Amino acid sequence: MTKYTPPTLEEFEQTRETVRRVVQRTPLATSRFLAEQIGASQVYVKCENLQRTGAYKLRGAYNRLSKMSEEERARGVVAASAGNHAQGVAFAARELGITATIFMPLGVALPKLQATRNYGAHVELVGVNVEESLAAANRFAEDTGALFIPPFDDPAVIAGQGTIALEMLEDAPDIETLVVPIGGGGLISGMAAAAKQWAEANDKAIRVVGVQAENAAAYPVSLAAGHPVTIKTKATIADGIAVAKPGILNFDVISEYVDDVVTVSDDDIARAIVLMLERSKLLVEPAGAAGVAAMITGKINSAGPTATVLSGGNIDPLLLQRVIGHGLAAANRYLKLRILLPDHPGQLVRTAEIVAAQHANVIEVLHTRHATELPISDVELELHIETRGSEHGAQVVAALREAGYVVRVGERY
Repeated sequence: MTKYTPPTLEEFEQTRETVRRVVQRTPLATSRFLAEQIGASQVYVKCENLQRTGAYKLRGAYNRLSKMSEEERARGVVAASAGNHAQGVAFAARELGITATIFMPLGVALPKLQATRNYGAHVELVGVNVEESLAAANRFAEDTGALFIPPFDDPAVIAGQGTIALEMLEDAPDIETLVVPIGGGGLISGMAAAAKQWAEANDKAIRVVGVQAENAAAYPVSLAAGHPVTIKTKATIADGIAVAKPGILNFDVISEYVDDVVTVSDDDIARAIVLMLERSKLLVEPAGAAGVAAMITGKINSAGPTATVLSGGNIDPLLLQRVIGHGLAAANRYLKLRILLPDHPGQLVRTAEIVAAQHANVIEVLHTRHATELPISDVELELHIETRGSEHGAQVVAALREAGYVVRVGERY
């Protein structure tokens, strides 16, 4: 099979002129905190979470739809997605006067469903996951003649996503390492091809590192095998990059242009989301925070200017609530303590005084004497507390133990 050749630098530049009609030029912010974390001279973050539709997907979708013939436009387009691709296609179709039908799974987050409909698309809720929605979308395309718009495995989509790299390098030509989230590979294949060709044209060198969620990491396995491999994904908060098999075209580009692929856990991603909220005042969805997660966990070794793309900011508020709690727990700023107490009056007050003396804040209290694993003369006190970090949390636990209490952190006896 002939290996796919990505767009040339000139073609990426031409694509940028096309997508400029609808996309915003998102800011390239700096982060001193992240630079200190990885020991780099500078860290840049490209804020595609502030893009129209809340994610980078609009670039590739608009570029693909803009190339449709009048006869194709008359038949309309169809896509399948649980979020960002759906919104990108819906918005692009509206701007170009094309009818769009989007298939989404039954459990799709309400904000994403409403946004897709508000952009003018007709939404069909089919299937319990994106794979089932995808099958329905393909059947619809066969039955109606509507053009199916793939989320990543398409030359025009790849070209559209690559325009992000051109904007970043125009704003910060000193970038030496580029860190990009990977799902199917549309974003990184476009950005890597554009960045590497730009670097060659300007006598520079750029290293490109991809980041996948460890529960949906198809690329390390596929790269080792030398061809796309389908894996069985596990549950992950980074649903935007939870793809079981690399795109065919994307795999060819990544094999040639990407220097390394690393993985991060859901805990790492949750910590990154909290960090971006606190330090940069930026709301980033789990998939979009993967690059930052790789940085704060030591997966990125770079002394020179380093950059990542915050690929999206579309997160369900209910998920955000859970992610913040999880991120605080992962950073040891939110602790769940299980304390074994004698079943005597005054013990609850005494433990509260010890915690207060350490300047920790109690969030939730659960007091029970009915757990079957408890000694009959004891009760269990479950405290959820806020701390200033690992060291402070350890001080609280030490103070309780010095007072004679048996304490477990986040586990049962």
